Amino acid sequence: MSIASPKAAASMGGHDVTTPTFAEALRVWLKIGLLSFGGPAGQIALMHKVLVDEKKWIDEPRYLSALNFCMLLPGPEAMQLATYVGWRLHGLKGGLAAGLLFVIPGALVVLALSIAYAAFGKLPLAEALFIGVKAAVLAIVVEALLRVAKRALKGNLDWIIAGAAFVAIFAFQVPFPIIVLAAALFGLWRGRGLKPPANASAIATVPFGQTVRTVSIWLVIWFAPLLGLASFFGVDHVLAKLALFFSKLAIVTFGGAYAVLAYMAQDVVQTYGWLQPGEMLDALGLAETTPGPLILVTEFVGYVAAHRYGGWSAIPMGMLGALVALWATFAPCFLWIFAGAPYIERLNSEPRLKSALAAVTAAVVGVILNLTVWFALNVLFKQLAKVNAWPLSLELPVLASADLRAVALAVLAFVLLFALHRGIITTLAICGGLAVAWHFVGA
Repeated sequence: MSIASPKAAASMGGHDVTTPTFAEALRVWLKIGLLSFGGPAGQIALMHKVLVDEKKWIDEPRYLSALNFCMLLPGPEAMQLATYVGWRLHGLKGGLAAGLLFVIPGALVVLALSIAYAAFGKLPLAEALFIGVKAAVLAIVVEALLRVAKRALKGNLDWIIAGAAFVAIFAFQVPFPIIVLAAALFGLWRGRGLKPPANASAIATVPFGQTVRTVSIWLVIWFAPLLGLASFFGVDHVLAKLALFFSKLAIVTFGGAYAVLAYMAQDVVQTYGWLQPGEMLDALGLAETTPGPLILVTEFVGYVAAHRYGGWSAIPMGMLGALVALWATFAPCFLWIFAGAPYIERLNSEPRLKSALAAVTAAVVGVILNLTVWFALNVLFKQLAKVNAWPLSLELPVLASADLRAVALAVLAFVLLFALHRGIITTLAICGGLAVAWHFVGA
């Protein structure tokens, strides 16, 4: 289901990388899964710090190339990036371990909170804790953005591409796929006349039959359980509708988790009526402040929708709904990576394609900056005002709505990370603990 020796491919190019044992990798993947707060920007930052800077399991160029590739795929790019790195290190079992451990810790937390939410509504103590976590994550994201920008933007033209991408998506709401396509086309034009590297012929080709086999196996893994449920409960049952909706979502939503959320929120509330508008906002807040991919919000939606349909068996039905949402959301991610990852080395050996990917890398830095700004605005301010003055379309903070707790904790997080050089776990623990203490004293 994958190239026979991804570890051999990982050693190419003369970069200083190391290969861990599978047991060591499992411990690190679990750590990343437990600490992956802050949506894709925070998760990409965390993995860069751990995998590239600390462990040196993958070098900078390959990490960025893989990030570019995952940004082009539908679904959660950070989870797919973890799956790719796991695949490079230990093949199929490594990819499965990395992807599953990236998702499972957060999925368990979201499931527990979904059960509590359906039973009791909002939990003030949890909301207080999440304020501190979000403030710490903001500092982590900014630190990573600066580090990635320094390494990925190698010339004035790269900075211009990144700036243009940020302005396009932040101020003009240009869809992410269009930004990536424009950057790729510019990179192709910039790379005209370049010659392949001397070792290009040594890079293994991927047999087409192997790709077809991988795709076929993962299509069966993806659809067979969902079709079985639909057959057992009936096509009009809420579980069958959830399976169809989230499977469609997994295919059509390019541009990462935020694109998925924008597409999903309207249909979940207006088309299907599974959640009320306020509940959808609570779901988004829950996903932003728990570990794991932001798209774990689908699990919350699946649980609440099926819970309401379940009657006397509400909790078991809700858990089935959550499982359906998770399966339909994440099974396709393994399909995209295991089928496409073997081609990344080949793409990087073609000069014009490599130039296109380099331009996409610069554009992705601009996109990450947009995610960072979006996250900061939503953490530090309770209200945002939409400005629509064609062609501009952007959200600006209502200054009077500043959340003083979040601002104070964010400042503390920046001091801990940038001045005192404390680690991620320490920063999260201090900010989360202070937020809970603030809640109890009623500050």
